[in-house]
Amino acid sequence: MIFVASVMPMTMQAGNKDDYKQSSEYIALRDSVHHSFNASDSARFFVAVKNLENYLLKQEDLHEYYTQRCNEIVFQLNRQRVFEAYKLATQLSKELAEKKLDKEMYMAINMMGHIYHYSGNKESAKRCFWEVIRRMEQEGYTESLPPIYMNLVNIVMDENPKEALRLIDQAASIAKEASPDRVFDIEARRTLAYYLMGDTPRFLEGYEAYRDGIAKGLSSVHGRELEIYYLVHQGKIDQAISLTEEIENPYETQANIYSKAGRWEEAYEALTKGAAETDSLNSMILSSSMQGIQNELKLYDAERRTARLWLYGLIAITILLLLLVVALFYIVRSRRRHLREMKVAYERALESDRLKTAFIQNVSHEVRTPLNIISGFAQVMADPGSIISSNERRRIADAMMSNTHRITSMINEVLEMSVNEASTIEQNLTAIPCNILLHRILEDYKKEVGKTETEFRYETALDDAYTVLTNESCLRKIIHPLLDNAEKNTKNGIVTLRCSSDASHLIIMVEDNGCGVPVAEAEHIFERFVKLDPFKEGVGLGLTFSRMMAHRLGGDVRLDTTYAGPGARFEVTIPLK
Repeated sequence: MIFVASVMPMTMQAGNKDDYKQSSEYIALRDSVHHSFNASDSARFFVAVKNLENYLLKQEDLHEYYTQRCNEIVFQLNRQRVFEAYKLATQLSKELAEKKLDKEMYMAINMMGHIYHYSGNKESAKRCFWEVIRRMEQEGYTESLPPIYMNLVNIVMDENPKEALRLIDQAASIAKEASPDRVFDIEARRTLAYYLMGDTPRFLEGYEAYRDGIAKGLSSVHGRELEIYYLVHQGKIDQAISLTEEIENPYETQANIYSKAGRWEEAYEALTKGAAETDSLNSMILSSSMQGIQNELKLYDAERRTARLWLYGLIAITILLLLLVVALFYIVRSRRRHLREMKVAYERALESDRLKTAFIQNVSHEVRTPLNIISGFAQVMADPGSIISSNERRRIADAMMSNTHRITSMINEVLEMSVNEASTIEQNLTAIPCNILLHRILEDYKKEVGKTETEFRYETALDDAYTVLTNESCLRKIIHPLLDNAEKNTKNGIVTLRCSSDASHLIIMVEDNGCGVPVAEAEHIFERFVKLDPFKEGVGLGLTFSRMMAHRLGGDVRLDTTYAGPGARFEVTIPLK
């Protein structure tokens, strides 16, 4: 199995920001990471690497920061924690993508290549490393390319030694131009490849070059293997076997040495031990991965339960908010309805106050005047010293009777208005000859008002046999106020009561040739206590009472605004039953 070095072979720097690397604080943090990494001390390493990462973030050196993130992944791989390493690599890739750090994305891909190689997935590992090479060349990270090529060499050496040598040539060519310090290690790897391919002359030539480099103070991670295979070439099998204890995968190397020496029993034993160790390692990796998956599932279940609780809480809050909105809507609506009701009540109160004031003013005037007349004439009549002729006495008696009638009519009008306003719709209907009824109503009214200068007429378009189903009392209460209104506003004139019908209504009209009514006042005059001439007799309830009684019979009373005059015409419509 190939392990990655503790310090990532990535030497890209952050421009002029590298000055901090000379500080004692940075050097202490960096050395703490290196020492704990090489000692595989997880307790110290994770604390040290987090401290260094926080320091690098403060320096705004993202490249070095993500390099240390890669070292976390490598550390987990060296501890056979493949699943944890995979999680860290996935998080790194996601973070780089979210922050759009495309120039550093090769780091995450490189880590995935090591994870695939460690797990035995060579094809995926090769794809990752080739993608890393493509991205490095695109971004100009040339000096870091040789180690990536060497990763590919480790993968393809067993399957295709010629391809491995080609890759070594390419790595060496780049290293000579961009990073000469890597050339010696690459050439040592080439020499090792010659031995594994059985090219002894080139192996010996390469080994001599290696020894010359060692004499000059150079070093290579492949040096121990070269020493082992050189001892094998010299026939010193047991010495070579003893050195294999100092390298990784010793049993595979031992089996190779014993087989070439013809010691098949020992080769088989080494191969068996190697297979057992590989199986043990694979089992450990699988166990670690399964444990990681189980931990992830537990975490997922916990998060799902938490999410479910949050969802329930959110639903509950939503329902409460909805109820609150409904309650607020109901309160606002009730408040508005209450305000409308209060406004209506206020307007009614104002109207009632106005009507009360108008009633008091009208009644007080209408009662006081006739009472004063009656009181004055009564004093004259009672004075024993007064000499009154019989004609004068008759005139005084008529005046007193007229004013008494005036007061009585006003009181009756108010009482009738009050009583009929509170009663139910009239149902006592009888069939009555229309002409006879209306003529009788007119004659009764003439007797009631007594001697007057106004002429009363009755005109009809109906046959004498024409009958109407109605309430006689109610009809009188409709027509009487109209006749009274016409008589008050007509002096030395004519009041005409007319009658006709159409397909659905009995039509009764009261015309006069008096002062008339302005069109603008056509509806106003039907309001309570309204008098266009305040000096006229009455309290202003006649027309209101007439319309109210017409409504009780399902009909209406209105001023005919099309009437050319002089005077006014009021029209009563009563539906035919």
